[in-house]
Amino acid sequence: MLSRQRIPTNLRTLLILEVLGQSDQPMSATEVNQKIGLPKQTIHRLCAKLEQEGFLSRVANGKKLRPTRRARLMASGILHSSSDHIARHQVMQRIAEDVRETVNFVIPDSGGMIYLDRIETDWPFRIQLPVGTHVPFHCTASGKTFMASLSPKARQAMVRSLRLQKLTDNTLTSTDALLTELMQVASQGYAIDHEEFVVGMIAIAVPITDYQGRYVASLAFHGPSQRLTIESVTARKELLLKAARTMQDVLFY
Repeated sequence: MLSRQRIPTNLRTLLILEVLGQSDQPMSATEVNQKIGLPKQTIHRLCAKLEQEGFLSRVANGKKLRPTRRARLMASGILHSSSDHIARHQVMQRIAEDVRETVNFVIPDSGGMIYLDRIETDWPFRIQLPVGTHVPFHCTASGKTFMASLSPKARQAMVRSLRLQKLTDNTLTSTDALLTELMQVASQGYAIDHEEFVVGMIAIAVPITDYQGRYVASLAFHGPSQRLTIESVTARKELLLKAARTMQDVLFY
């Protein structure tokens, strides 16, 4: 616990967001304060203000707090605009040169997975999904990588909350089938999109984690089925896994 005398007033809300950002579960104001050590009235007043301004929302019958989309976008914006963005982009450039396909840095958002950064392939025939594009959780390699990172209980709750829309003949629309695949993804450390989102597109994704093993983003590449097969993308998974470890050093060292 930090000493309250050492916490400047203008840093207290940042510390609240930091504590919640480091937790994989919603927390009450009292639980947050166990890490910070502010007066009881102060922690409740600051949490209420963050909730009022849209940085926090309440779950579990209004007793616990979690960061909202606004807080997540702020965090991803800092990640994107920092000097680490340059190093991350260089790592992606090297992967793109090796696989000769489009490489993506993808993060979860309330509306699905969102493309935060990418390196386009130089092939004239390519599948374009611009930066800022939202794609579904259930039928993309990046989305399945994210969901597989959740605890089994949270994973099941999320899958049951999704509308498993059938976008191609290969889209998994059964809750049980998707949960079974996510269990396999969690075990093997990568996910495949076999023309489940777009007919004629194949993709592979791996998780980028922090040093505590918590999911941060998905690193993926995709291309047309005329050039890629399940076997060919799986054969190059080590390139992505190695790059994900490099990304971890770039982002958190």
